[in-house]
Amino acid sequence: MATKDSQPQLKDQDLYEELRDKGDSKEKAARISNAAADRGRENVGKSGGKSQSYDDWTVDELQKRAKDLGLTGYSKLNKKELIDELRNH
Repeated sequence: MATKDSQPQLKDQDLYEELRDKGDSKEKAARISNAAADRGRENVGKSGGKSQSYDDWTVDELQKRAKDLGLTGYSKLNKKELIDELRNH
């Protein structure tokens, strides 16, 4: 079992928080922030297009995303709860 000390640490906490606020998953935000710290922010590009913030999504879109991620119990959540669940998945 991994201990807290054996888990990778964030190298750019500010960028990580910025990405999480925009709706990126924990894993994606950590991967991008660590790559940016290693190679410089201007040298790290995000693949694909830009996605809207979860705050701009409709409840139906949020529920579809939750379903795509394999989450359960999302149909009973309101928009704020859905966004929190998606961001913390």
